[in-house]
Amino acid sequence: MKVKPVAPDRLPELLRAMPKAELHMHIEGSLEPELIFQLAGRNGMTLDYPDVESLRRAYVFNNLQDFLDIYHTGTTVLRTEQDFYDMTHAYLARAHADNVLHAEIFFDTQTHTGHGLDASVVVNGLHRACVDAQAAFGINASLIMCFLRHLSEREAFEALEQVLPLREKIVGIGLASSEVGHPPEKFARVFARCRELGFRLVAHAGEEGPPAYIWSALDVLKVERIDHGVQAIHDPALMRRLADARIALTVCPLSNIKLCVFDDLSQHNLGRMLDAGIAATINSDDPAYFGGYINENFTQTFAALGLSAQQAWQLSANSFNASFADDSVKRRYLERLNGCFETFR
Repeated sequence: MKVKPVAPDRLPELLRAMPKAELHMHIEGSLEPELIFQLAGRNGMTLDYPDVESLRRAYVFNNLQDFLDIYHTGTTVLRTEQDFYDMTHAYLARAHADNVLHAEIFFDTQTHTGHGLDASVVVNGLHRACVDAQAAFGINASLIMCFLRHLSEREAFEALEQVLPLREKIVGIGLASSEVGHPPEKFARVFARCRELGFRLVAHAGEEGPPAYIWSALDVLKVERIDHGVQAIHDPALMRRLADARIALTVCPLSNIKLCVFDDLSQHNLGRMLDAGIAATINSDDPAYFGGYINENFTQTFAALGLSAQQAWQLSANSFNASFADDSVKRRYLERLNGCFETFR
């Protein structure tokens, strides 16, 4: 769709109003400090922080590992199926307010089984919230289970076996956690098994890791989307491949700043990615920790990079086209997107 220019002072309004999909959001990363304290109280737990604000002040990270350390501390308050439901419902309410029509939610079971929970507690709570969100908010939400790459391939196989009785509640498999030192090849066999089982496949690659990790995610794991992928900019051949094959990148701008992938949002390469024909998307990653849900990622990024209404349409269209929704559903999403831009104009 050819989009007419929009005045800069009206662009934030358009960004907030336009329908969009979110394809890179870790549900445990949506745990706001207020909900952490609420769940801790409900489960009779005492936190290391005296109040909400002291916990929020701890959200300062120099790299991915700094974040993961406090992130996993926050997950300890999740003890029951209702806890997982409440967390997911809270995120989907926020997503609805940001005009998200479709959400593919990352989660992992390994963190929680490490806390003594059964994997079914995690999956059933998340899935029930996704089902209810359709009636409550009109959002189509599905689940992607991520293996934790700092753990072993054997442990990933164990996690897979634990959720197979719940197979119909999970649309895809991903790969998350500490990237550096844990190349995609480490999980080649378990991803091959997931592919045989019919799961859709994605993987984090090229956030802190090199472009070579993106090549491996594509060629060894045979994923359909790359999560993050911002380091691809350093490999012209890889950029051409991503553009030619329309392999989507689920980019998370505020996360990239919070984790020091870029020093400043004005240095982000999202605009260059779009100019190169990359099917980039904007997402929030771990919004409770990184300073913003999806609309905040859009508005701050557009302000910092001077992106246009045409690029806004492209990013949203990319998000729908890259989703795992049925083609007929994608067409309806795109019709709503086009209708929004026509009405706004």
